[in-house]
Parts: sequence; structure tokens; C-alpha cells
Amino acid sequence: MLSSFTLISLIGVMLGVLVLVVVMAVYAGLERDVKGRLLGFTPHILLRQNMEIGEGLMQDWQEMAAKAKALPRVQSATAFVSDNVIIDFESWQRPVMFRGIDTSDAVQVEGIARMLDREGHPDSTADLGIDDRVVVSSVLADQLGLRVGDSVRLYSTRNFEEVMRVYRATEKPPLREAYAEAWKRASEILEKGWSAKQGAASIPIGELSDAYQLLSKLSGEVIRGPERDLLVGLMLAMEAAEKDEAAGVYRVDAETRKLLADGVDALQKTDAEKMDGEALKGLKSIVLPKEVTVAGVYLASQMAVTPELFVPLPLAQDLAGLGEGVQGISLRLDDAYAAEQVAAQSRDALGPGWSLLTWGAQYQTFFALINQQRVMMYFALSFIVLVSAFSMMAVMFTVTIQKRREIGVMKALGAAPGQIVRVFLYQGMILGFCGAVLGVVLGRLVIHFRGPIQGVFRSLGFDPFAASFTGFGVLPAHHNVSEQVVIAVMAFVLCSLAAWVPAVFAARSDAAKSLRNL
Repeated sequence: MLSSFTLISLIGVMLGVLVLVVVMAVYAGLERDVKGRLLGFTPHILLRQNMEIGEGLMQDWQEMAAKAKALPRVQSATAFVSDNVIIDFESWQRPVMFRGIDTSDAVQVEGIARMLDREGHPDSTADLGIDDRVVVSSVLADQLGLRVGDSVRLYSTRNFEEVMRVYRATEKPPLREAYAEAWKRASEILEKGWSAKQGAASIPIGELSDAYQLLSKLSGEVIRGPERDLLVGLMLAMEAAEKDEAAGVYRVDAETRKLLADGVDALQKTDAEKMDGEALKGLKSIVLPKEVTVAGVYLASQMAVTPELFVPLPLAQDLAGLGEGVQGISLRLDDAYAAEQVAAQSRDALGPGWSLLTWGAQYQTFFALINQQRVMMYFALSFIVLVSAFSMMAVMFTVTIQKRREIGVMKALGAAPGQIVRVFLYQGMILGFCGAVLGVVLGRLVIHFRGPIQGVFRSLGFDPFAASFTGFGVLPAHHNVSEQVVIAVMAFVLCSLAAWVPAVFAARSDAAKSLRNL
């Protein structure tokens, strides 16, 4: 029969192992499922064009996508667009991130469909159509009170940049006055620097180059749109000039010379008030929002940063101000975990003009945080097993004291110290083995019935694993058999060591003294 002290030690070991098994399985499940969700819409490899400053805009991206699709292990190559907008719903506004989804890519659509909150929003769908339907995160839906079928307005922040540029331009005088010195020098060259001969006009190479550089610099300043268009027209006309190295001049025909003269004259006579009026009228088309319908709500997790909006690719391009261009190309592989290897091979094939960002590198901080939390929890909860081992040591010391007479009799009959040690060591090993096995078995049972257990907590008004935080209705879990074996072995070894210490003290006791004291 087990004594009450022995039973308590057994339960302590069992509970310590159980807690470790459950917590580690939950962390493994969260990491596994969050990765699965991220990989449903995140590029396995993001291919972008390198630029010296800023992010490269890819206009003719289809040709590069076809080339990227020929890379080893690449299954699809689609457009990538991600930016921010301001969402407006019933006078509530807030900035949000959006991600463009190529609705022709069944894998991306299926990835969004798996994330949908069917329980809270049963009408949710991942069918985004062409440009007027979006899927929103559950966090955003809760904050704004959004439901499937609601209409929201999206204001592009790129449009606001254009508005501010127009307003800044209207606050300045005309170009010829705001940048009088540079304009005077360029206009004098274009008006007086020409020499006419046989119907053609010529100008020294250095003079025309100086004028071109001045106009190029002016076009980059904050100026009105019509003035910028006139400057661009002048530069295009100048580029049509034929260079005569031998004579040291540029030559233009009479038509080009007239275009240059008319362009300079137009810039000399621009009406600031008229241009400002036209610019302010044009703002109406710039600031108008995009009105879209909420097609679905996906269950977002507070543990990982995900876009608040998923929108069709054409709408994403429009909101980001890209026209027909994209920010990059999303590559999906036959095995997402081979991304680093494929990226290393593809860098040599594509050349230095392209950068490849793997999903592991993109979410490196998040995965590092999850791993750190797992290590911290493993370290902290291991002390429960350690405390259980100390408890068993105390019990074994108590047993050796209770069994002093039996120990004395055994030693009097010729029992060796090693035999005495084995008696108590075997008892500790049996308790450690039983506690470890029962802890693992019960831990796996708790994981198996975690759904009903969560339901009991929720019925009591207490939900430590709310779906609004984890992003999962039922807490995810994944059994790592090797990890559970390590936990069980660790518990067994600690309990064996805990039993060995009092066993050694019992074996070194004086048999005669033990018998005399009883």
C-alpha cells in the first residue's frame, strides 16, 4: 500500500510533467498554426528590384514573373502589393494596412478562406471579385463594429501626398519668379544662344547642356503641374537635337526651334490664379474614396502582425498609386521550408539587380519571440518538476527514518551498503517512472479534450485563451513526441537522484546504533 507521503510525491511529479507537456504542446501548436496562416497569404520568397533610393516599382512585372516561375521549386509567381490606407465607417476613421490578393491564384484565395471566422461571421467568403470587395481582420471588425455586407470607404494616403503637393505648389509664385535666377539663365540660353544657318539652328554643346540641367533641376522642385508639363516638353524638344562633335554644337530643325521658343514664351506668361483654380478642381478626383463591401472577416491573432485588409490586386494597385505596376513578385514554392535554399540559388541566377526576401527573414522577429517564450516557459515550469523531486527526497528521508529498524536488521544480517541503496533507489525510480508516464498520458488527454475544457471555462465566465487574442476558437496544440520523451526522462532522472541521496545516508547509518535506539 502506498503511504500518503509517497502518493503526494507521485502526484507532484505527475502534475509537473503534465503541466510541461501541456504548455509545450500548446506553444508548438500556436507556432505551427500561426505559421500555417501566414504561409496562406505571405510570399514564400518576395522578389523585388533593387534601387539606390527607396523601393523599386516594377511596371513590366509579367515578364519577370515568367522568368521567376522557371526557377527550381517555384510553383507560382504573382504580383505583390502592400500599403496603408485610411478606412472610414460611420464617421470612424483609422489607418490600416492592406495586402493585395491575386484572385486568379487559387492558393492565395484558399489561404484566406482557411482563416475566415465562420463561427462569428458565418456569411464570410474569400470571393473578392475584381475591385469592390474586401476581407477584414476580426480585430478591425470588433473595433469598428463591421459585419459582412457593410460598406466602407478607403482613402489612399498616396492621394493625400498628392493633395499636399498641390497645396504647397499653390502657395508659391510662378516658376519664373520663385526660381528667378535659374529660370533667367535657362531662358536666355534658349532665346539668344542660337545661330541660324540654312534653315537650321545651332547652339554650343555646353550652352544647351547647361540649360537642360537647369530645367531638369527646376522640374524636381515644388511647382505647379502645368509648369512641370511645359518644362518636360522643353526637355523632350532639346533631346531631339542632333549633336555635331566636330563643330561643337547641337543642331535642331525649324520646327523644334519653334517648339522651344513657344515653350519658353508659355512659361513666361503662365497665370498663377488660373493654374491654381484648375489644380484645386482636379483635387476632387484625387480625394474621392473607394467604396467597398466587406465580403468576409478573418480571425486575426494578436500574436502575429497581419494586414487588416485583404483586397483584390487591381484595387491594391489603385490604392497604392502604382497604376499597372507592382512592388514585387510573390513566389510560392512546393515546400515553404526550402525558401532559404531556393533564395540562395536564385540570387546567382537573377543577378545583383534583384533582392529576395524569404518568409523566415520577414517574420524572424516574431519567430524569435515565440522561441524565446518557449524557452522561458520550459525553464520556469521545469522548476515544478525540480520541486517535486525535492519533495520526493524529503519523503525518502522520512521513509529511511521510519525504516531504521529494518535497515539495522538488514545490515546486521550482512546486507552490503549497495543493497541498502538499491532498495530505496528502486522505490524512487519506480515513483519517478510512474509519475513521468502518468504525467505524459494525462497531459496528452488534456490536450485531446482541450476544446471541452475551454468550454467549461467559458461557461464559468473565464476564458484564459480568448479567441480574440489567440485567433483560434480552440487552442491549437501539437504533440512533439521527442520533446515529451525528454520531459519524462528528465523527471525520471531527477526523481532517481532525489531517492539516491537519502538512500546513501541510510546505507551509511550504524546498524547497532539504529537497533539500540528502538
